[in-house]
Amino acid sequence: MAEQTPVNWEKLVRRMERLLRLKSFPVAFKMLADKKELGDIAFLRRPGHKMTMCQMITLARNFDWTVGAEADDLLFSTCSAILGLDDLPDYHRDGTFRSIVWVQTKADGRRYEEAIPRLPRGRYQAVAMAPLVYNPFDPDIVLVYGNPAQMMLLINALQFADYQVMQFYCVGESSCADAIARCYLEDKPSLAIPCYGERRYGHAQDDELVMALPAAWMPKALAGLEVLYRRGVRYPICYAGAEIDIAGSMPPAYHSLEDMVGRVRRAHRGVLAALTGSIATGKSTVARMLTDKGARLIDFDLIAHQVVEPGRPAFDQIVDYFGKQVLGDDGAIDRQALSDIVFKDMEKRKKLESFTHPRIYEEFFDQLSKIGRQDPEAVVIVDVPLLIELNLGYLFPRIIVVRVSPQTQLARLMQRDGISEEAAATILKAQLPADEKAGFADVVIDNDGTLEETAGQVEKLWQEMAGWTR
Repeated sequence: MAEQTPVNWEKLVRRMERLLRLKSFPVAFKMLADKKELGDIAFLRRPGHKMTMCQMITLARNFDWTVGAEADDLLFSTCSAILGLDDLPDYHRDGTFRSIVWVQTKADGRRYEEAIPRLPRGRYQAVAMAPLVYNPFDPDIVLVYGNPAQMMLLINALQFADYQVMQFYCVGESSCADAIARCYLEDKPSLAIPCYGERRYGHAQDDELVMALPAAWMPKALAGLEVLYRRGVRYPICYAGAEIDIAGSMPPAYHSLEDMVGRVRRAHRGVLAALTGSIATGKSTVARMLTDKGARLIDFDLIAHQVVEPGRPAFDQIVDYFGKQVLGDDGAIDRQALSDIVFKDMEKRKKLESFTHPRIYEEFFDQLSKIGRQDPEAVVIVDVPLLIELNLGYLFPRIIVVRVSPQTQLARLMQRDGISEEAAATILKAQLPADEKAGFADVVIDNDGTLEETAGQVEKLWQEMAGWTR
C-alpha cells in the first residue's frame, strides 16, 4: 500500500458522514504481519466463537466495536484464504465447493475460484477492524457502505481531480474479495455489490454497496465531495420531476456553455487569462505587474460594485427585494449590511446572485469586446476573486492562481487589516484554501518570497504568454 501521512480521521470522517449522510461507520481495516500486534490495539475484542469476515465488518460499522482475528477465529477458509491467512483447501481449488450451490459444474467452480483475488499467503497473520472515526490505528484501507446514489457521488468525488475511469468487478459470492483483496492488490478504490453471505450474515441491506479505498485516497475523496457540494451536487439528490420542464433546474453549463464560451471567443481573439487567488495572497500585486508589462485588466470586483450603483437595474431589484435596510446613509448599497443578510441565508444569496451575476457577465462581455475592437492582439487579464467558487473557469483558456503558504497568508492578512491572529484565522477558515485553488491552475505564481522573486515569475509568465493560442 502507498505510504500515508498522519490524518485526523475523526475530523475527516465526521465531515464525510455529513456530506454523504452515511448510516454506518466507515471501517478502518488493517492487516497485521504479526498476530501479537492485536494486543497493542486499544479496546480490541476477539471473537468468542468462530465468525465470518462479513460478521466482523458489521460489528465495526454498526455495533461500534473494534475487533480482530487470526485464521483460527474465522469460520471458513473462504474468509481466511482471501486475506492470505490460510491456504485454500483442495476441494475449493478443484471447483467442488462452488459447484455445490453457486455454479453448474466443477469446471465452472474451478474458474470461479481462479477469478477470486486473494492476498499472498503468509504475508499476514491477523486482521483488525474498527470505526475509523475513533482513530483506532493507521488503516491500510477504509470500507464505506452506502446506497447507489451515495456511491455515485463518492465516485464523482474521486474522479474530480486527476480524472480516471473507474473499473469495478464482481466475482459473485465472496464479494469481500472484490472490495478488500482487490483494493489491497491494486492500491485503488474498489466498489463491490455485497454478496448473499454478507447480506444474510453481515446485515448488509438491500440497497447497500461497499467501496474499499486505500487510506491515502480518503482526503482526496473528501476534497472532491466538498467541491461538488459547493457546486450544488449533493446528497440526497432532490428530484426535479419527470413530468415538468426541467430546463431551469439544469446547471448553466448544460444549456448556456456554448453561448457563453462563444461570446468570449467572439469578443476577443487575443490572449485571455483569468487571474485568481485567495485573500491576502498578493493577487492585486501580480495584476499590477502584468498591467505594467502591457496587459489589459478587467476587474470583476470593480464590475460587481458598478452594477449595484444607484440608478442601475440591479440596484432597484436589490432594494425592492431586501428593503431599505440594505441602504447606507448616502443612499447607496451598504455592502456589509447586505453581506450580513445573505451570508446566513443561502436562498437570499441565490436571489442576490440572480440580480447581479447576469449584469456582471454582460459588463464583462462589453469590456472584453471593447478591448477586442481596440487591440485584437491584446493580452487580457481578468481578475476574478471567486473564479473557483463560482465555477467560472470554463470561460477562460488559461487560469493563473497566486498562492502563498497558509502561514504567510495568515501573517499578511493580520498586517493588512490590522486584526488579531484569531480574527484572521476565522476569515481564512471560511474561504477556499489557496492550495486548493492552485489545483485548478494552468500557471501558479508562488508569492511567498520577495517582490523581486514574484516579479521574476511574472516575467517568465509574460514571455510564455507570447506562445499561448486560443
